Amino acid sequence: MRRALGTVVAIVALAVASGAPAQSLRIGLAADVTSIDPHYINLIPNNNIAEHIFDKLVRMDADSRLVPGLATSWKPIGATTWEFRLRKGVKFHDGSDLTAADVAFSIDRVARIENSPGPFVAYTKAITAIDIVDPTTIRFRTASPHPLMPNDLSTIYIVSRKVASGASTEDFNTGRATVGSGPYRFVRYVNGDRIELVRNDGWWGGKAPFSGVTFRILKNDAARVAAILSGDVDAIEQPPIADLTRLSADPRFVVVSKISHRVIFFNFNHLERSSPFVTDRDGRQLARNPFRDLRVRRAMSKAVNRTAMVERVMEGHASPSGQLVSANLFGHVPGLEADAFDPEGAKRLLAEAGYPDGFQLTIHAPAGRYVNDEKIAQAAAQMLTRVGIVSKVETLPMAPYSARASRQEFSFHLLGWGASTGKASSPLRSLLATFDRDKGTGAVNWGRYSNPALDLLIAEAVGEVDDGRRRGLLEQATRLAMADVALMPLHFQFAIWATRKGIAYAPRTDEYTLAFQFRAT
Repeated sequence: MRRALGTVVAIVALAVASGAPAQSLRIGLAADVTSIDPHYINLIPNNNIAEHIFDKLVRMDADSRLVPGLATSWKPIGATTWEFRLRKGVKFHDGSDLTAADVAFSIDRVARIENSPGPFVAYTKAITAIDIVDPTTIRFRTASPHPLMPNDLSTIYIVSRKVASGASTEDFNTGRATVGSGPYRFVRYVNGDRIELVRNDGWWGGKAPFSGVTFRILKNDAARVAAILSGDVDAIEQPPIADLTRLSADPRFVVVSKISHRVIFFNFNHLERSSPFVTDRDGRQLARNPFRDLRVRRAMSKAVNRTAMVERVMEGHASPSGQLVSANLFGHVPGLEADAFDPEGAKRLLAEAGYPDGFQLTIHAPAGRYVNDEKIAQAAAQMLTRVGIVSKVETLPMAPYSARASRQEFSFHLLGWGASTGKASSPLRSLLATFDRDKGTGAVNWGRYSNPALDLLIAEAVGEVDDGRRRGLLEQATRLAMADVALMPLHFQFAIWATRKGIAYAPRTDEYTLAFQFRAT
């Protein structure tokens, strides 16, 4: 392994030394990559890197539609079995064959990851048995009909059974176990700084346009813009909105964007215990959690002016939302809008709930994970303060933030969720279904919302084979959750990229920044 890694590093060094800029790509990332283990946590920045090193049975195109990946075809065999036919001749980066046994191992590994703050188990839990028919044919059995199997498996990366058996997450971070079949091979991961990859010339999808890629972690907006202005990188993701006009007007750069499938929202702590960051106006901890009262949640939703947030904070580069998925995704509810801005109505609801003088609140938000996340939290704090909920904001880097949020340490916190399967079932199952480790539901239900009626609707929708009826069930579930203000959607952010002239990128709804889809022009 050391000799192989040394060879890869030498290849990258040779490419850099050759001075051929078109052969190597440098990309500035807006968010930290916390692990290279593709099964550790379901976060877009981590998944974005995994897309380069590993493959999945089913992939998503730029508009979040299913396309073949390692599997060339899939179909149901009876009511409770799905059969996937694998692409023949696929090799791992170490030259070994990728077979159905590696697929089965990867699916099983998902549930064995310990201490994951955001596991992938919601997408594998329905599988009760795996049958390896032959090296290129695999079948997944479920206890009941599961029409979402192809969508679910579009989220799971396939690793080498030979290399990853017994491997820890740290083994992936160091490269010992980082052997995939994707378009790029792993070279180096420096936490908080960079990821270096080199092209896999034998990839089944065809040779990537660039021989190497360096992803630089540039969480600071100014640093990211400075890097592309100075020529230190060839492309950046999520250029700060304040700089878009300047970049768009500069002939040296190209700016492209697309509405994302990511909804930005606030999460409530729904637990019965008194909430740790909510006090009365004199700073005394409240005896009960006010967020368990629907009137309080509705008041807060009415207090936040989403239109003003989009216009002023996001400068028009977002779309206000009152639900979980945007109009181009399956399960979107036509006509379901966010609560209208109504500060006086919010004050009345607070008084009805027993808080005529309001209360004090600490809002938590990540620092630099989502577009303008800190500014969004600050704007919301000002709006809530105006109706009597005197608010302040605390921010943290995403890694410690997600760890604390997953332990229910916050009272009211900002998050984003991308519907990676292209369907409303993704946020419903992960964010709002009752948390159940054994069933794999509510994996990222960090507010611990629980509604048996909603759980039944979600379960029925997931098992419904008729597309029209499933769509109706998802819409019904969404209406129920939004009427209960289970969480507070704000907007769908736009995914934006800036490239230097001569480099082109087709924007994607999933926000992935894929080196193998950049092109020299």
